[in-house]
Amino acid sequence: MSFPEDKKVIIDTSKMSDQKASSLNLTEEARESVWQHPSFAKSLFMGEFKSDAIFPFPEQTTEDKLIGDKMVKQVGIVLAKTLDADLVDETRLIPDKAMKALAKIGVFSMKIPKEYGGLDFSQVNYNRVLMAIASHCGSTAVLVSAHQSIGVPQPVKLFGTEEQKQRFLPLFKNGAISAFALTEPSVGSDPAQMETTARLNAAGTHYLINGEKLWCTNGLIADYLVVMACTTPKIVDDKEVKQISAFIVNGKSAGINIKHRCDFMGIRGIQNGLIAFKDVEVPVEDRLLEEGQGLKIALATLNTGRLTIPAASTGMAKQCLNMARRWGKQRVQWGLPIAQHEKGSNRIAYLASTTFAMESVTWLTSFMADKGDLDIRMEAAMAKLFCSEMAWQVMDETVQMFGGRGFEKASSLKARGELPFPVERMLRDARINRIIEGTTDIMELFLSREALDTHLSLAADLIKPGADFSTKRDAAFKLFKEYASWYPAQIFNKEFIEQFTLSGDLAEHVNYCQRSTHRLARVLFEQVVTHREKLELRQETLGHLMTIGCEIFAMVSTCSYAKSQVSAGYSNAVALADHHCLLATQRIEAHFDALSAPHSSTAQKISDAILNEQFQWLEEGIYPIADGK
Repeated sequence: MSFPEDKKVIIDTSKMSDQKASSLNLTEEARESVWQHPSFAKSLFMGEFKSDAIFPFPEQTTEDKLIGDKMVKQVGIVLAKTLDADLVDETRLIPDKAMKALAKIGVFSMKIPKEYGGLDFSQVNYNRVLMAIASHCGSTAVLVSAHQSIGVPQPVKLFGTEEQKQRFLPLFKNGAISAFALTEPSVGSDPAQMETTARLNAAGTHYLINGEKLWCTNGLIADYLVVMACTTPKIVDDKEVKQISAFIVNGKSAGINIKHRCDFMGIRGIQNGLIAFKDVEVPVEDRLLEEGQGLKIALATLNTGRLTIPAASTGMAKQCLNMARRWGKQRVQWGLPIAQHEKGSNRIAYLASTTFAMESVTWLTSFMADKGDLDIRMEAAMAKLFCSEMAWQVMDETVQMFGGRGFEKASSLKARGELPFPVERMLRDARINRIIEGTTDIMELFLSREALDTHLSLAADLIKPGADFSTKRDAAFKLFKEYASWYPAQIFNKEFIEQFTLSGDLAEHVNYCQRSTHRLARVLFEQVVTHREKLELRQETLGHLMTIGCEIFAMVSTCSYAKSQVSAGYSNAVALADHHCLLATQRIEAHFDALSAPHSSTAQKISDAILNEQFQWLEEGIYPIADGK
């Protein structure tokens, strides 16, 4: 099939409400609509298995590895000497001593180019450091990630003028902290509902920002923030179109008021809260790009920023494996260490193989980011989705293995003379990874939109509002011509008889991924044909399909990584990859089966009935919490 990579997709919004159409148009305008570089994930959903994007697994140069080795070692020393993670959890404070020590070795300027005073780390080395920090303290990892992955350094590096780069980027080598302010009390994943405004003053020299921002990580201590706000709307077809713009704001500016510091289940040391902006003056020269480009900046920043979540999740999983291995050997029940009982051995194998898969996905996407000639918007989202979900499962299994000790705080364990394994704290810290920088649900929808891009591009003229009969006729003929050869190829193809070139025990798994790629593409297309414009409402269906894509991506990454590890001398890496792939295959088949499950229709009926208060009898016998304000 010939992919119309450079065609702007026009979605018919005529049947949508004004609010929904406005939200969709704003997001479509901001997203990267052109695929200028190859993407393994995008091809995956079109039935193309581009193995050369995954095999052989990329390797870090010796020089770059030495740089990372040095920083990881330095960070380890700093954390061991200056930061008690359990105390951070208890006091909700990251010690100044630790912050200054991390700043001294350059942690807050790792991704800043050397010409602006930074260390100019590769994505691989940056993620190695985040992995190490997250294994020790989730709060500190989130602080560093929010500051550098989505805070001021990243958008200024990507979109700032030379003058802005010279003025702002050198500030962070000495420990200045930054934040990213997008979410509002009434606005989460729908930026079209943003209420914060930025209006030019009469002289045209400054913007005045007014509004509130919620869950702004580091916002309470930030020296500088990237703030998204609505500037003067533009008029298109006699209708006002919202423009969201991005501004670099001094955190000490007059008019910034910290209204509340949020207290969370986990990562309790982060400085996150509700911030009010009242006539906050921002010079015109501190706007990033032109007016209306803010959402574009936010989406592009998050694409790369998401890569720290897999690294942090993997660091926590590695720590879980370490703790489970030690406890599994030490704890004896019924005459055997618990890790040698069938349930225990299965659990240990799951922890190890899943951690190995998470590591493979983390490093592969990091290398892809460093390469620079690939479009990794889908791969980054897949890595974030897969690793955050797997990390939660790993944490849950670790708690279960520790039993009551997994539910007990480390400080309590220590007080009664036992090893202070911080399993309980890490479980709470890990939960946020399924939420921040795009929830699991939003990642599934994001991937769905990108996966459907080719189909929508091919059908653009057919679904274009106002298109005449001849245009639609020609578009229909073109669609038939394209899919008449493409669709049968997803059923009968060479992958059923042609084996992948990878030798050894893992070849079978890669062959399964090749075959499943065609099946995934075929089923996705069938869903498009069946549900058409209503497919967007089938979020469970899309979620299953996107998860299948993530699992395939992770399986192939794991097999390639295992092969590279064998070459490095770790021959037992194959066993980890094999075990992960066996479990992943079961999950993939379950997701395919779920597509035809009847529970969706029954769930909708029950949900509607509950919202109509027809099941209130089920709530009898309790005292409602937070009833009213």
